[in-house]
Amino acid sequence: MKNSIAVKGGIGVIVFSFLLLAIILGALLFKKYESAKAPPPPATVQQEGFKTVTLFFASIEGDGLVREGREIEPCDELSACLEELLEQLINGPLNESAPVLPLTGMFNSVKMDGVTARVDFAQELLDALPSGSTSELNAAYSVVNSICYNYPQVQQVVFTVEGKPRETLKGHLDVSTAIVPDFSLEKGVEKPQINKGKR
Repeated sequence: MKNSIAVKGGIGVIVFSFLLLAIILGALLFKKYESAKAPPPPATVQQEGFKTVTLFFASIEGDGLVREGREIEPCDELSACLEELLEQLINGPLNESAPVLPLTGMFNSVKMDGVTARVDFAQELLDALPSGSTSELNAAYSVVNSICYNYPQVQQVVFTVEGKPRETLKGHLDVSTAIVPDFSLEKGVEKPQINKGKR
């Protein structure tokens, strides 16, 4: 009789131990499943999150455009990225090159229309832009090249002033239609040679 009680008691301990182990394992698995479903905490933006862009400014000699690297804060929308790029161009170069847009200049907006960026300048920027074909060429192509180089999904740029289209910015470069980038204006880039052979 004592033996059967002892056996029943031993079985009870074993069953209890198995139940306890099953409950612990179940709790651990449930906790692991719940943590897998929970979204990860938002990553903190550190210096590595900054985007390095290439800006085009005028050379000191005025014989072409030169590159300058610049770090900008990350942005969510393409239009916001392009606005930040324009602000950096207006702030001017940090190295041995010349500004292309007046420091007092302003723009109203940059909007995307398919593969076209529409840059609307304020009249104040146009008024402060130096006269002359070279200044006008450098100003327009520094914007176009900077935008299209850093964001290849943008293939051309349309300029307006106070929301209205213009024939030229200051009487020289035709901006009545979209402008595509021209990287041959960069100083040091070899221009293609045209062979004028005899016929």
